[in-house]
Amino acid sequence: MALFYVQGLPIGWMAIMLAVLASMGGFIFGRRSWYSLQSVPCPASPQYDTGQISDIVLMPDFLLRFADCGDPTDSSTCHFTDVREGLIVALLSIGTLVGALIGAPTADLLGRRYAMTTWCGVFMIGVLIQITTFHSWVQFAIGRLVSGLGVGALSAAVPMYQAETAPPQIRGTLTATYQLFITFGILIAYCISIGARGISGSGSWRTVVGIGFVWPVILGVGILFMPESPRWLTARGRYDEARRSIALARGIPDSEADNHAVVHREVGEMRAAIDLESKEKAGWMECFNPRRKQLYRTLLCMTLQMFQQLTGANYFFYYGATIFQSVGINDSFVIQIILGAVNFVCTFGGMYIMEKFGRRWPLIIGGVWQSAWLFVFAAAGTAKDPTENKGIGELMIVSACLFIFGYAMTWAPGIWILIGETFPTRTRARQAALATASNWLWNFLLAFFTPFIVKAIQYRYGFVFAACNLTGAVIVYFFLYESSDLSLEEVDDMYCDPACRPWTSRAWAPEGFPSRREFAESKTAGDRAQSPAGKKAHGEMDVQHDEHVMRANGAAASPPAYV
Repeated sequence: MALFYVQGLPIGWMAIMLAVLASMGGFIFGRRSWYSLQSVPCPASPQYDTGQISDIVLMPDFLLRFADCGDPTDSSTCHFTDVREGLIVALLSIGTLVGALIGAPTADLLGRRYAMTTWCGVFMIGVLIQITTFHSWVQFAIGRLVSGLGVGALSAAVPMYQAETAPPQIRGTLTATYQLFITFGILIAYCISIGARGISGSGSWRTVVGIGFVWPVILGVGILFMPESPRWLTARGRYDEARRSIALARGIPDSEADNHAVVHREVGEMRAAIDLESKEKAGWMECFNPRRKQLYRTLLCMTLQMFQQLTGANYFFYYGATIFQSVGINDSFVIQIILGAVNFVCTFGGMYIMEKFGRRWPLIIGGVWQSAWLFVFAAAGTAKDPTENKGIGELMIVSACLFIFGYAMTWAPGIWILIGETFPTRTRARQAALATASNWLWNFLLAFFTPFIVKAIQYRYGFVFAACNLTGAVIVYFFLYESSDLSLEEVDDMYCDPACRPWTSRAWAPEGFPSRREFAESKTAGDRAQSPAGKKAHGEMDVQHDEHVMRANGAAASPPAYV
């Protein structure tokens, strides 16, 4: 039974459950991102010495075991060499980059669910390697590399699975839960560290690392009880299973799946698109084929993932401690929780905005908003030292929070939504992997180079990010198509329509429909026509809709044969 209706079409509880459960991959991403981020030395400033590193790396027992110590019994005499600390940090980022790329063929070969379960297992092996080490920092670093493989693969697979299984009417909201759980994972990691820092001995750092077992177990086991992606099933000719998968997401009884108009139409759209795609190759090189704007879409999403990092969001987590110190907040845990809480809470607003207002304009407005507050932040910090001027410090804190407010509601969830819904089914896994790898690459580059850049130009670094935000907004305006309220197959048709331009894409609808609104309303007729009196009328509408689908895919204008 349907849980509720959107635009006259049913939405089942399973659609909500699969999105929330799959988003546990974002929770894992969030914890690992926090661990990677906070392990990197923060930008140095005249008043802030060498900066803040991970709470784990500062734990006394961890230092005594893995650092170079003048006195083996006194952690205050211990320190990490730049090479050792750099390898411990960098290997996770390298692992995520590789994992994102090799996760694509795994998702295509095993299916989205089994691939996620497999990579959850890889992540847990990495955790096990880390917590079983006693005095070998190399083993700990290798464990982070293995965990990174799992995180990278999940970061590509989860948004793709969510987009492929979610009903189009709420796809933005459900896919945005991935970003919500990333922020939740970051916040929980902060809280766990507060509790663990009071544990004596190796229990302090082993607890923080070892608790990472919980989340992949929930995802790896729970996802097996969720429906498989109907598009992956359709691509393999498993039409009955695809219909049941759609019916579960829609809250339609299994006994009605074969005859229900909504299921009938959606499977028809998938088959028409996949039949067309089957004439083309699906290898890595196809991702860079100019035909059907494959190259265009690959480069666009890789660029948007790059600019998500270049927004400067991580910059505030790096540099936040300095300005918070200026107003008397010296505990790094408190600083992390304040910024993490703002990020998490505001993401709820992002879920609403990306569904209500589409993708393009929130990203454009968000880019301008973020640029403005970065400019204020950088100008204030350049004019006066915030550690010596409380008023400037307070202004910079407000600027940082308002930046995160805008980022969490636009660029943070929006880019992950686009990764799941921009590509055609046949090459979606590979293109999503390339885009996600771009995110991880720039995450690593920023983490590595930020300390050197800020040492040279200090708060003026904010001006660089302000310019990047404006550039990102311009790229969205001129190159990104509006994909809200369309099925994934219709998004593919829109990108391939030579008459459609990004700035006019909001009004795009398949041939024969004057507007996207009327096109969406034509779909709702299928649910309204379930009574015997409406069967005939619905049948005529559905045939008309199928003809438009087939024409858009270059096929004969006749309804597809359903198995």
